[in-house]
Amino acid sequence: MRIVITNDDGIMAPGIRALAEVMADLGDVVIVAPETERSATGHGITIWDPIRVKKLEMPGVKEAWAISGTPADCVKMAVQEFYKDGCGLIISGINNGPNLGTDVLYSGTVSAAIEGIILGIPSIAVSLASFASNMEYTAASKVAYMLAKHLYENNENLPPDTLLNVNVPVGNFGELKGFKITRLGVREYDNVFEKRTDPRGNIYFWLKGEVVPHTYRDPELDVVAVEEKYVSISPVHFDLTNYRIMDIIKKCGFERLKE
Repeated sequence: MRIVITNDDGIMAPGIRALAEVMADLGDVVIVAPETERSATGHGITIWDPIRVKKLEMPGVKEAWAISGTPADCVKMAVQEFYKDGCGLIISGINNGPNLGTDVLYSGTVSAAIEGIILGIPSIAVSLASFASNMEYTAASKVAYMLAKHLYENNENLPPDTLLNVNVPVGNFGELKGFKITRLGVREYDNVFEKRTDPRGNIYFWLKGEVVPHTYRDPELDVVAVEEKYVSISPVHFDLTNYRIMDIIKKCGFERLKE
């Protein structure tokens, strides 16, 4: 099985190297990842600039490609250019920081996995719930390996329109309470645009913000599961239709509009 590994933290990030190391036991590992950090790029793709590629030598990896584009670009290039003969699994991560709740709309890590399922490849996004500079990826790597191995050995393919968004709490593997299948919660941020002036006197803004603490304790939510030291596994798909209110919208009369 060919396993394509990507991320949004850049090809030199320690998380992607840790992931590639453990996945080598399951198949032929290739890395196709952004040459620099592309966090919070969402599902952007490159259409106005050329996508430049550079082949690298990385230990334990069959091939490694550094891509000038976005995480979604990386998956497109892997599946539709470099490895047209087949990819068995796309794994995106290990992300430096959680991708919980509404984070998935901004996350380059999750968007890479979404691109995978758009192209018909089983995909997993893996994130470690910490932004510490000295993060330890051992537990998250083991979790990713266990999930991929289970899918492979049991011949259980994910539904073609669904990825697994996995968030791993900080700590040793033995400190984890287990795995929980969760639904996406809500992550609110207290955003602040810090106003600055560059050396030439031009005004610019720098976005920063902190997560707003939540008060709900629904154990089925990913944000709660991770806080309680469970590995959160959320099935995510790209159909954003709100089916619950389609009949309500129909009653609004939009279909009867005329010029």
